[in-house]
Amino acid sequence: MATNESIGIFSSASLAVEYVDSLLPENPLQETFKNAWNYMLNNYTKFQIATWGSLIVHEVLYFLFCLPGFLFQFIPYMKKYKIQKDKPETWENQWKCFKVLLFNHFCIQLPLICGTYYFTEYFNIPYDWERMPRWYYLLLARCFGCAVIEDTWHYFLHRLSHHKRIYKYIHKVHHEFQAPFGMEAEYAHPLETLILGTGFFIGIMLLCDHVILLWAWVTIRLIETIDVHSGYDIPLNPLNLIPFYAGSRHHDFHHMNFIGNYASTFTWWDRIFGTDSQFIAYNEKMKKIEKKTE
Repeated sequence: MATNESIGIFSSASLAVEYVDSLLPENPLQETFKNAWNYMLNNYTKFQIATWGSLIVHEVLYFLFCLPGFLFQFIPYMKKYKIQKDKPETWENQWKCFKVLLFNHFCIQLPLICGTYYFTEYFNIPYDWERMPRWYYLLLARCFGCAVIEDTWHYFLHRLSHHKRIYKYIHKVHHEFQAPFGMEAEYAHPLETLILGTGFFIGIMLLCDHVILLWAWVTIRLIETIDVHSGYDIPLNPLNLIPFYAGSRHHDFHHMNFIGNYASTFTWWDRIFGTDSQFIAYNEKMKKIEKKTE
């Protein structure tokens, strides 16, 4: 009986989704995207798509999303949105960060990306257009699920990495620049890249039903992690509309204070375990100072 009820609920939900989808306007880019996707499938092997395609997607998106924050340092108007105004970006730090990133991307992450094809083959993950999930199902359900899983993994492993017995050996590298900037998002010790990066793949292993999820999830994750490391708090940032989204001020405080605010994306784990108490106290203190100044 319970099984029949579950099936009925699922069917009703599916019908509701299909009804809402029928009311939405047709995506003008869908046909173009479909043609490009089918062209890729017809001209490249699955191994090339999963390996080199994933590498290209990661590299292009990473530095593309870093570009706005990089340009902000040259725009005087944007200085008022910089969180740690007394710690400007330096060419020395940015060049050092860039060199470490190239090593991490091609010597640590690329070997992991090479396993993508074998993962999709072992679990029969489809590549074809016909079985590609709808965008809202992909983003709202699958990518959100991946974000929750990664955030949970990141919180507990990140907090553990601050233990005094291991902090100086691994995680200290990521805190080398007290005032973060976007490109620093993946600036880390190779072991930290592997340990914290595991959280990215857990969601994929549990929720992936099409190869497009790999690229959708890496896009969402890069947008988020580069945003929180940007060093700027932009008022009209659309990411701030996401419920429980931590944002740049939340993570910037972690780099400034070294203690607390361990989560990567959301605020609930820090709130549940009270590891945002110093951040809350700091914000209250700054508000009092601003009132006195006014």
